[in-house]
Amino acid sequence: MAALLCYGCTMATEAARSIPTGTWGGEHVILELTESGGELEFDCARGHFDGPLRVGADGHFDMKGIFTPERPGPVRRDDRPAQSEARYTGHVQGDTMILKVLRGESDLGSFTLGRGVRPLLKKCR
Repeated sequence: MAALLCYGCTMATEAARSIPTGTWGGEHVILELTESGGELEFDCARGHFDGPLRVGADGHFDMKGIFTPERPGPVRRDDRPAQSEARYTGHVQGDTMILKVLRGESDLGSFTLGRGVRPLLKKCR
C-alpha cells in the first residue's frame, strides 16, 4: 500500500512541469519569468510572484502573488504603493498563455500572452 502511495506522489510530481523562462507578452502586459518567480508589468500596474511557474498535466496554473496598481502623474518619494495579495491563474499550451488576474473577489481581467513577445505598454501618465 505504501508503495502505491509513493508511486502516486511521484506521478503527481512528474505531471507538474515548469514553464520556460523568459519574456511572455501580450496586449497590455509583459511577464518576465525566471526560475525564482515572475515580474509582471501592465499599462497601469505591476505584480510579482515567487517560485517557478509550474503547470499541471492539464496546463493549468494558480500562483499567489502581489498586485500593485499605479496611477498617472508624479509619485512622491514617501508615497507607499497600495499593493495587495493577488492570484495569477491560467493555462499554458505551447507558446501561448492565458493569464487571469484576481485580487480578492475582483477579477481584474484576462490576458493572452505569447512566449518571446515583447509588446509596448501604454503607461498611465
